Amino acid sequence: MRRRFAFSIVLLVLILAISIPGLSSVLIDWWWFREIGFAIVFTRQLATKIALFFGVGVATFGLVYLNLRMAQRGIVPDPIVFQFQPASQRVDLTGMLRRMSFPVALALGLLTGLGATPAWSLILQAIHGTPFGITDPVFGRDIGFYVFSLPAWSVALGLLTSILTLTLLLITPIYWLRGDIILRPRQLRIEPSAGLHLGMLIAANLLLAAARHWIIDASGLLYSTTGPLVGASYTDLNATLPAIRVSSVVALIAAAGVLFGAARGKLAWYGLWSVGSYLIVSFVGKSLAPWAMQKFIVAPTELTKEAPQLVSHIAATRHAWGLDSVEIRDLDGESELTQETIRANAATIENVRLWDGEPLLRTLGQLQEIRTYYDFVSVDDDRYWIDGKYRQVLLAPRELNPGALPTRTFINEHLTFTHGMGLTMSPVNQVTTQGLPVLFIQDLPPRSTVSLEIARPQIYYGEMADRYVFVNTLQREFDHPAGETNIYRSYTGTGGIPIGSSLRRLLFSIHYGSTKILLSGDISNESKILYRRNIVERGREALPFLSFDRDPYLVIGTDGTLKWVLDAYTTSDRYPYAARFGQTSTNYMRNSVKVVIDAYDGSVGAYVSDPNDPIITTWGAILPGIFRPLDQLPAGLEAHLRYPDDLYRAQTALYTTYHMTEPEEFYHREDQWQIPVVAKSDGSVPFMRRIVMRLPEETAAEFIYMVPFTPRGKDNLAAWMVARSDGEDYGKLRVYRLPRQSLVFGPQQIENRINQDTEIARQVSLWDQRGTRVIRGDLLVIPIEEALLYVQPLYLQAEGGRIPELKRVVVAYRNQVVMEETLEAGLAVLFGGGTGPARPTTATADQPAASTGTPSSAVQQLSAEARRRYQAALDAQRAGDWSRYGEEIRRLGELLEQLAAASAPRE
Repeated sequence: MRRRFAFSIVLLVLILAISIPGLSSVLIDWWWFREIGFAIVFTRQLATKIALFFGVGVATFGLVYLNLRMAQRGIVPDPIVFQFQPASQRVDLTGMLRRMSFPVALALGLLTGLGATPAWSLILQAIHGTPFGITDPVFGRDIGFYVFSLPAWSVALGLLTSILTLTLLLITPIYWLRGDIILRPRQLRIEPSAGLHLGMLIAANLLLAAARHWIIDASGLLYSTTGPLVGASYTDLNATLPAIRVSSVVALIAAAGVLFGAARGKLAWYGLWSVGSYLIVSFVGKSLAPWAMQKFIVAPTELTKEAPQLVSHIAATRHAWGLDSVEIRDLDGESELTQETIRANAATIENVRLWDGEPLLRTLGQLQEIRTYYDFVSVDDDRYWIDGKYRQVLLAPRELNPGALPTRTFINEHLTFTHGMGLTMSPVNQVTTQGLPVLFIQDLPPRSTVSLEIARPQIYYGEMADRYVFVNTLQREFDHPAGETNIYRSYTGTGGIPIGSSLRRLLFSIHYGSTKILLSGDISNESKILYRRNIVERGREALPFLSFDRDPYLVIGTDGTLKWVLDAYTTSDRYPYAARFGQTSTNYMRNSVKVVIDAYDGSVGAYVSDPNDPIITTWGAILPGIFRPLDQLPAGLEAHLRYPDDLYRAQTALYTTYHMTEPEEFYHREDQWQIPVVAKSDGSVPFMRRIVMRLPEETAAEFIYMVPFTPRGKDNLAAWMVARSDGEDYGKLRVYRLPRQSLVFGPQQIENRINQDTEIARQVSLWDQRGTRVIRGDLLVIPIEEALLYVQPLYLQAEGGRIPELKRVVVAYRNQVVMEETLEAGLAVLFGGGTGPARPTTATADQPAASTGTPSSAVQQLSAEARRRYQAALDAQRAGDWSRYGEEIRRLGELLEQLAAASAPRE
C-alpha cells in the first residue's frame, strides 16, 4: 500500500512537472492575445487543434483497436503461440497481445492526433475558402479549389492511408503468429477469415490510392516542371495524365479483385495478381511512357508542342504575382535636359537622396546616440509635408540596447531601463558645412526644428525590444538623460498584463525561468509586464498565418505618436501554372494587410489593403472582427504607406522574364532583362531606390520605388519600373521602356565612367593618401522627363574616425561626368555654367557635351560657393581643426581665381 501511494505521488509530481510549463505557456498566450484584442485568433486556433486532436486521435484509436481485437478473434481468442527455436517450448502470447492492444492503439491515437494539429489552418481555409473567380486551363476548376481545398484533401487522404497501412502492418504478424498465414518456399496460404480481414484493409488502401491518383496526382500536374515551364506540359497532358487516370481505374479494379479473392478464400493468389498488376501499370504509365514521349516526340519540336502551355504559364504567373496590371509607357530616350527642365522638376532635384543608410547610421551613432545604451539599428525612408514642402526624409528610431547597459542586472534590464527614446529625422539631400546631415528632429528629448512634433517619444515596442520588462514597479523607470541628471517617468499606456497576483508571478517565473520574478519585492500589485515587444515577433504571433516584410518602418502620426507599420503578405504555393520565386515554393503573393503597432502601448491593428485577395477574404471569414478596412487607419498614416520591399523584389525579378508575353519570344528569351546589382560590404544587392520624383506625364512629385532594367549580359538601360505609393495611385506598377535601337547608359556603365574619370580618380587617390577613407555612396538613377540623371555621393571618413562626412557629389548625364561639393554645383556645371564645361569621357556624335551656360550664372554660383567656403573655414577655426581650415582656405583661393576669370570680359 505504501509503495502504491509513493508511486502515485511520484507520478503526480511528474505529471505536474510536465504539464505546468505547458499550462503556463497557454495562459500567458491567452492573456497576451486578450491584451491586443486578438482573442479570437487564440481561441479559434486552439479549438480547431483540440477538435483535430480528439477527432483524428479517437478515430485512429478506434480503428486500430478494433482491428487488433478482430485479429485476436474477439473476447475468446484462439491461443497465439510462438516457438523461438525448433526444440524449444512454445510460448503463449495471447494474454500479452491482448493487454498490449489498448496501449498500442492509444499511443497511435495520441501520435496521429498530435500530428494532425498543424493542419488547423488548412482545415479552416477548406471550410471557408473564397473562390478566385478564375479557372485553371486544364480541369476548369476555380483556383480556390487548389489553394484551399486540395491541401486539405491531400492531408486527409495521406493520413487515412498511413493509418490503414500501419494497421495492416500490425495485424499481419498477429495472423502469422496464430498460424493463419503460412509462408513457405513456393507456398503462401492464408486462412479464409484472416484473408477476408486482410483483404478488406488492402482493398481500402487501393481505394484510397485510386482517390489520390484521381484528385491529388492529377491536380499535381499543374505544378509540374517536366517541360520548359512550371505547370502541366505537353507530356504531362498527353502521357502522364492518361496514365494517372488509368492507374486510378486499375486501382479500383485491383480493390475489387482483392475483395473477390478474399471472399473466395484465395486472397494470396488474387491479392498478388491484383496488387502486382496495379503497380506495374502505375510504374509503366507514370514513368516510362512520359519519359519516352518527352524524349522522342516533344524534345525535337518543343516550342511547337509547348506553345499553348507557355501561354497558360505566362498568364498564370503574371496574375499570381500581380504583374498583369503593370502599365507600360514607351520613352523615346532622346529628351535633352536643360536648365529649364531642371527647374521644372525642382521637386525631384530637391529630394535627390545624398545620404545612404550605412554612412548615416555611423554618423548618427556618433552624434545622436547620446548614451551607450541607445542604438540606431535602421534607417527608414519616408516623406512628409514639412513647412509647406513635400520632402523625402530619413527616420532613425533611437532604441534601447539592453546588451550595452553599464551594469546588467535584473533590475536594470527589466525594471529600470525599459524603453528607447524618440528618433532622428533628416532630409535626404541636405548637409552642413562640415559634411554632416542636417537634422530636423534630434536630441533627447526629441527636439524639432520643423513643423513636426513628437508628443509621445517613448519606444517600448521596437525592432530591438526582445526582452520582457515590468512597469509601474517600486523602482523608478528611466526615461531619458538631461545633462548630468536623469529624468524618470512612470508608464501610463494601456499595454501590458497586470502581474499583481502571486499565481501570475509564479506562472511568469516558470515561463521565463527566473525566480526573481516571483521573489522580487519591487513588483507590486499595480505592476504590469510587457512582453513580446519585438514588433516583428508581435505581428507574427498575432497573425501566424501571414508572412511579414523584412523592413518595418516608423511613422510619426498627426497626433505626435509613433507607430510601426509592418507589411504583411498572404502567400500560397498552390497557384496552378505559376512560377515560383527564388529558393521558396511560393508562387502567389499579395500585400493584403498593413499591420500597425503603437510604439508606446503595443496595440496591434490589422488593416486590409487588398480587399480583392481571396486568401485574406477567407481569413476574414474565419476570424471575424480582426481585419478592418484601410480607411480606418489611425489619422495621418495612410499618407505614409509605402509599397512593400519583399513583394517588389519578387515582382521586379520575375518581370525581367515575364514582361515577354508571346510564347516564342518567352521560349527563346529574346528580350531577357536583368536588375543591376550594387556592391555592398555584406554582398551585392539589387539596384532599388525609394525616391520622390515627378514621373513623366504626371503633374506632381510623388514617392516611388524605382528599379532599372538592363538587357541580360549588357550594361545599357532597357527600361525602368516604378511602384507608386501616394494617394489613389498606391500599389500601381508602371514600366517605362526605352528604345532598343539607341544606347542609353545603364548604372554599371556610369560607374565605369566615374571610375575612369581622371580628375575624380586623382582626387580620390589624393584623399586616400591623406589618411582618410573614401566611401562611395549608392549610385542614384534620377529620371527627369524622359531623360536620366545619375548622382553618386562621396563620403570621407578619417583614419580611426567613425563619422563619415559627405564631401563631394558626382553628377553624370549621358557621356558627361562632374564632381562638385554640392549637387547644385554639379547641376550648374552640367546645365547652367559653373567651373567650366563638363568633362566628356567618351564623346559620341549623338550625345553632345553639355552647354557651359552664361557668365552671369557662373559668377553667381562661384560667389555662393566662395561664401560657403569662407564660413566653413571660420567654423573649422573655431573648432580648432586646422587641417580642415587649411583645406577650406586653399579651396577659397581657387574659387576666387575662378571667379576672377569668369568675371573677366570675353573677347
